[in-house]
Amino acid sequence: MKGKAAACIRIDGMEAKVFKAMLHFIYADLLPEIDEDEIVGMAQHLLVAADRYNLERLKLMCEETLCKSINKDTAATTLALAEQHGCDGLKKACFKFLASVDNLKAAMASDGFAHLKSSCPSILEVLVTNLSR
Repeated sequence: MKGKAAACIRIDGMEAKVFKAMLHFIYADLLPEIDEDEIVGMAQHLLVAADRYNLERLKLMCEETLCKSINKDTAATTLALAEQHGCDGLKKACFKFLASVDNLKAAMASDGFAHLKSSCPSILEVLVTNLSR
């Protein structure tokens, strides 16, 4: 076999550190150590990657991490992510968090709420329906 220069494979739409974490998961069946201040962002990006590459266990692990991390700053963005990637458990956790009027008001004031309105307007109808129950 003749030696050839290693080909470079380009992966669009994913940061290198997210791809590296996904590869670590594929080979080790666990997530690499992630700094506490990066865990939510990494879980969001890994959830997208897991959905893209059909890695259901990784997707569930990310969903679990995000369910534990819902707060007024992340609720709207997390709800959009859950809707876009078919994460029913995460969506329910977001609805539960947003059932509180104070949490909903705070989430509506966040930057993520504008993203939610523009990317998943139909989920707002579901949110309002859940609040009226």
